Amino acid sequence: MIAVTGATGLLGNAIIQQLMNDGYQVVAITRKLKPENPTNEKLIWREGDVTDPVSLHEAFTGVDGVIHAAALVSFNPRQRKELFQINVTGTRNVVNACINLGIKRLVYISSVAALGRKKNQTVIDEDNPWTDSALNTWYAESKYRGELEVFRAQEEGLSTAILNPSVILTRGNWNNSSARLFKYVWKEMPFYIEGSLNYVDGRDAATLAVKLYFSGFEGERFIANAGTVTFKNFFDAVAKRFQRRPPSIKVSGNFLKVLSSMEQLRARLGGDPLITRETAQLADTFFAYDNRKIKHRLGFSFQSFESTIDWCCSYYLDLLKIQNNR
Repeated sequence: MIAVTGATGLLGNAIIQQLMNDGYQVVAITRKLKPENPTNEKLIWREGDVTDPVSLHEAFTGVDGVIHAAALVSFNPRQRKELFQINVTGTRNVVNACINLGIKRLVYISSVAALGRKKNQTVIDEDNPWTDSALNTWYAESKYRGELEVFRAQEEGLSTAILNPSVILTRGNWNNSSARLFKYVWKEMPFYIEGSLNYVDGRDAATLAVKLYFSGFEGERFIANAGTVTFKNFFDAVAKRFQRRPPSIKVSGNFLKVLSSMEQLRARLGGDPLITRETAQLADTFFAYDNRKIKHRLGFSFQSFESTIDWCCSYYLDLLKIQNNR
């Protein structure tokens, strides 16, 4: 049996579906069981919280390996403590549970953000060393520290591998995570930044997580990045499929920094900031993540940008039709 943490997340759920399609029995780990989490011959739901070591020990009992996809993605400075609690301490708890239970294999779903970045660096690969920099977000640091826990586990005898996906474009609740990019276009928001988006199809990310789990590679990182597109071209492509007006007003990084200060003040009165200092400093940047290692080592070909956008947009359009017919 293979346990998957973050089972109700966009990627975690896709990984579970991939494993079951391949005929494997899966233990889906969620913080709270719900009636819509039925158990069958291929899927067992168990409660487990990565911040609770005891619950993980119970949830992982009897499994052969773990794909650790549970994480918090946030650029809100008010969630800094929670970021490190879930992404660092949570990963440490997962690692320790695996070691204590004699589990054989662990694949950690990290992020390209954990690779760090230097000023004026345009291409980043798996060997990119972490460097303290203003370009690194708190989220990036939390995922990097999570990776250190996994490398420590490798030294202690656990077979491990790390997948570093870029922005995952997938189907799901468009109020969450990267899916909000599609909602942004649907609402015909007017602004865009002159930066670039590194992306990977959600189907590819799930497939690669499973492939990496069954590969013989240990103690290594693998970037999952299909390509790079400017935000303008991304928004235009989505707007064309939605038949909506694309964002047309370019906003500079300096303007976003001013806006982030205003948003931070507003957020103190309640709610999450729409723009933070961390996200503002990523504006007007162009860089790419090198995907040659995973393509060569796993013999993998990524979905095209057009295929990914078609797949995502058709899902959101169908959802809107259903909502409008109610």
